[in-house]
Amino acid sequence: MDSRSHTPVTAALRLCLHALLTGLLALVAVRAVGEGAPHAGAVVALTLVTAGVYGAGVRATFVRKSVRQRASIRPGSRAAALWLAALCALWLGLLVLSPDALWVAFPLYFLQLHLLPTRWGVPAVVVTAAAAITSFVVHRQEIAPGAFIGPLLGAAVAIATVLGYDALFRESERRRELIVELVATRAELAEAERTAGTLAERERLAREIHDTLAQGLSSIHLLLRAAERTLPGDAPAATHVRAAREAAQANLAEARSFVRALTPPDLEHGSLAAALERLCARTTGPDLTVRFAVSGTPVELPTPYEVALLRTAQSALANTVRHAGAGRAEITLSFMDTSVALDVVDDGQGFEPSGAPVTERGDGGFGLPAMRSRAATLGGTLSVESAPGQGTALAVTLPVAGPVQNEERAA
Repeated sequence: MDSRSHTPVTAALRLCLHALLTGLLALVAVRAVGEGAPHAGAVVALTLVTAGVYGAGVRATFVRKSVRQRASIRPGSRAAALWLAALCALWLGLLVLSPDALWVAFPLYFLQLHLLPTRWGVPAVVVTAAAAITSFVVHRQEIAPGAFIGPLLGAAVAIATVLGYDALFRESERRRELIVELVATRAELAEAERTAGTLAERERLAREIHDTLAQGLSSIHLLLRAAERTLPGDAPAATHVRAAREAAQANLAEARSFVRALTPPDLEHGSLAAALERLCARTTGPDLTVRFAVSGTPVELPTPYEVALLRTAQSALANTVRHAGAGRAEITLSFMDTSVALDVVDDGQGFEPSGAPVTERGDGGFGLPAMRSRAATLGGTLSVESAPGQGTALAVTLPVAGPVQNEERAA
């Protein structure tokens, strides 16, 4: 009779309970009339009253007059306790008048266990079984094993059935909640994968634009500037060379704006140092403290350099969180005369940099090779120093922009 579950099985069980109680009440009335019992009229009247009270309670439980109106009789409510008390009182009256009323105890067991808390339902079932046994002994004027075994066995079956159903229902609810959580997690993972794919594609496009279009336009600009310097001021071609150089310079600025627009979000609102500092703050937690420091005089770096250093730091810290079991980690960004370096050091469990253990530290052995490939693409190097139980030190070094690239930025 639980309104929380409306599966075909539970609906069938409710119908069976209704039919059982109605049938037993009809049996009590028919036998009282057929056998000419002294109080046949009172038995029939009391049976009809009991059926009416039961039907009213069932209607109040399962029929709702509007969508917002809740059932007035539900498990654990005061109305349910009063309704059940009225049924039990009517049943006790039937027990006094007819010995056949003891069979109504069996559906009452299920009602008591369902509508009352377990700490009250089980004692109520025991009292009901005792009343049924007492009625049998009083009416039959004899003590037989069946008088005790029947009601007690029925009570035991009812208790086992209801408690078992409750246990299955709780397990089903836990599984449902787990499925809901798994579906939500899958959606979050799919969104994270889409975001990661978008960021990776943005980074790839920024790198391609910088390495092809921007570099080509920069070379054209420099060559046209050199040609303009060699031409006399009154040369007819000087005007066209100047116009071509200005067009190349304007398109170079457009290409660089595209590169800036495609940079990772962490680099959109600040420098590389600020992005690394925010990364350390996000990664710091109860079990891991991450500190950031800058060494040397910061200089403006090309966007691919900043992206490569930021991605390397993110990947290294991700490995630290997932695999190192470290309590402290430090990121140092060092600006030197001819290079820029990023060092990530932790005091974790460490690993063997060469051989199969690399797979244990990275994501299937992809983390370190990806960092090394990213550094090599920009002419840099990646070094890893680690040993089991001695932490890990990772350093990526990229060459600082040369004179030609400095002139490109000035242009």
